[in-house]
Amino acid sequence: MPDAVQAPALEHTLPAINKAANWVSATGFERFGLKASVRELRKLCYGELKALGFGAQAAQHIIKRVADASTSLRAGIRAGRFGPEGSKRRRKAESKPVAFRPHAAHTYDDRCLSWNYDAQTVSIWTLDGRIKDVPFACSPEALKALAEHRKGESDLVFRDGKWFLIATLDLPEPEAFEPRDFIGVDRGIVNLATTSDGDNHQGRRLGRYRRWQTRKRAELQAKQTRSAKQLLKKRARKEARHASHVNHKVAKTVVAVAQRTERGIALEELQGIRDRVTVSRDQRARLSSWPFHQLGAFIAYKARRAGVPFIEVDAAYTSQRCPRCGHTERGNRPTRDIFRCRRCGLAGPADHVAGINVRDRARSAWVFVNMPDPAPA
Repeated sequence: MPDAVQAPALEHTLPAINKAANWVSATGFERFGLKASVRELRKLCYGELKALGFGAQAAQHIIKRVADASTSLRAGIRAGRFGPEGSKRRRKAESKPVAFRPHAAHTYDDRCLSWNYDAQTVSIWTLDGRIKDVPFACSPEALKALAEHRKGESDLVFRDGKWFLIATLDLPEPEAFEPRDFIGVDRGIVNLATTSDGDNHQGRRLGRYRRWQTRKRAELQAKQTRSAKQLLKKRARKEARHASHVNHKVAKTVVAVAQRTERGIALEELQGIRDRVTVSRDQRARLSSWPFHQLGAFIAYKARRAGVPFIEVDAAYTSQRCPRCGHTERGNRPTRDIFRCRRCGLAGPADHVAGINVRDRARSAWVFVNMPDPAPA
């Protein structure tokens, strides 16, 4: 929370850093393409950065940022994220240097940024000199975690008119207990998460909110003005924050129940679901925009922090298999909401049945994973 004297120094520094990063990126690309290493960029650009007023450590961080960004881009190209070789998107990515936004986050280490936890202030390097006693705000829990577990570098971020410091915490991971049983969690669109206990976290409110945002987005897109485009970006960030908040609440509830009852958590392995699952045209936007992976990642890391065992199981036919007799066929699920076994007659909510199947698979998988290795002959 910089005051009126401190804020202009930060406002001057961050765009200047990113402008310098763009110059380093363009200079390295002209000489080496996307393959410039830290050492090569340092030989080319370090002296010029120092002449521009950047300190030794700040110059090193700018060069390292550019090299890391180029390495990430090359890795994405090799992984096929920009399409096959010769595609228009891949050619575009390979034909120009990495670019940084004027207010892109910049990395500070302990030489450029120091923390005073008792006073809740930081001292930070800027192009106008080091500014001291810049106050920061956080919760008491976050302050305690910062003081005890902060490690490594921090990122300075300017977003929506506010300054943020993103610090990395190296938290100790408690040893997971031996589970008495498992809670199976089935993820979906209408119901965000349904557990084998029958707890249902519905997504209706989130769905209504997303549909409302879609209508507003269409109205703004039709205007094609600069202010409309800025507002579109702001709305996109707000929608993403809202979805993350909902996923955090669901994950926190599931992990709390598992911890209280000394059970593990089992999820379906949904990697590549968008490529495997075919849905109707009106459902495509919902399938593409709902963060399946994010909810699973939130549950996984919250479980690790709480010492709750976590496992992912095969998702095949969990919504079509009868947990009582094992009969599996598409006809067992006549509608999206209802499961009715055509062999034994077991019936119930389809998502609840899927959660039970996930739980049963986790029981078998956990025994197999923890089976001792055979003794050598």
